[in-house]
Amino acid sequence: MKRRTGFICDESYFWHHVGSSTLFVLPGGYVQADGYAENPETKRRFKNLLERTGLMKELVQIEPRMATKEEIKLFHGEAYIDKVKKLSDSGYGDAGELALVGKDSYEIALLSTGGALTAVEKVIAGEIDNAYALTRPPGHHAEASLGMGFCLFNNVAIAAKYAKKHLGIERILILDWDVHHGNGTESAFYDDLNVLFISLHQERNFPPNRGTVEDVGEGAGEGYNINIPLPAGTGNAGYMYAMEEIVGPITDQFKPELILISAGQDAGVFDPLARMMVTTEGYKEMIKFMLNLADKHCDGKIVACHEGGYSTAYVPFCSHAIVEQLSGIDKGIEDPFYGAIEGLPTNELYTIQKEYVDKAKAIHSKYWDI
Repeated sequence: MKRRTGFICDESYFWHHVGSSTLFVLPGGYVQADGYAENPETKRRFKNLLERTGLMKELVQIEPRMATKEEIKLFHGEAYIDKVKKLSDSGYGDAGELALVGKDSYEIALLSTGGALTAVEKVIAGEIDNAYALTRPPGHHAEASLGMGFCLFNNVAIAAKYAKKHLGIERILILDWDVHHGNGTESAFYDDLNVLFISLHQERNFPPNRGTVEDVGEGAGEGYNINIPLPAGTGNAGYMYAMEEIVGPITDQFKPELILISAGQDAGVFDPLARMMVTTEGYKEMIKFMLNLADKHCDGKIVACHEGGYSTAYVPFCSHAIVEQLSGIDKGIEDPFYGAIEGLPTNELYTIQKEYVDKAKAIHSKYWDI
């Protein structure tokens, strides 16, 4: 089924620049300068691929608006916001832990959050069916008063709070499939029973002390925070087992009015900052699964916001596959790397992967009928 899929992007997203680095370590001593892990190339090449295949022409291209300071304050403290602006004006600095800021990063981050807000506004208004926001800098690690892991403002958390406060949405599902735990988003809704947060991530990757299966929320939000840490080496089969055994049944009971996805494609098999084995086919299956849930519960209302993904070669194809499914338009693009990965057990469910998912399922059977 063909859908009206919005694509939100701005050239400024690719101009967030924080200088030379080697992955995430500053060069010097014995460390030779290389590329910063969170560089614009993965995102720019994704956009280029959409244009090269012709899919871009069939999307509803939407310019993002800039978020206001008051909107950023829906989650972040004013002192932290002012700190990011000060660092940006000075040209360089760290807004917390591995959250580097460059010249004009503050304004670009406002535009990134604005991209998420624009996507949500358009979907809720019915102007489009769903949307993919190519937001950069990413957001899901950013805490209320601390930048983390390349993230300055928490785009998805702010978009969810905005939808609740201004757009009449009561129940929101946030699915975070970025390979790193969405700690900032978890913090934003840890005691909120109207936002169901589900994170599928590599166990103890980043941040290593967050995202444990025992972290289930607190107060009124107990049971509405669902962490599904997965062992290194998990591929398509392990992720889909988690979707079918936990994400689907709980979503059916929660009945969201809007689904937000923190779409980091760094569980991809070639990613340098993780050790997972998801392929383009895996991402196709995951977004198809979520589209079916959205059709069932919220008239197809899904907004995916780009988070991580650090393989400049593979992220564009994984992300393109997601947008193909969102739009219902198959451009016939085959995975050019299939020959190198066809022998890998990406579609095999190993006992240890099943045990990790089953543990999360057992813990949350206290709160849900699963």
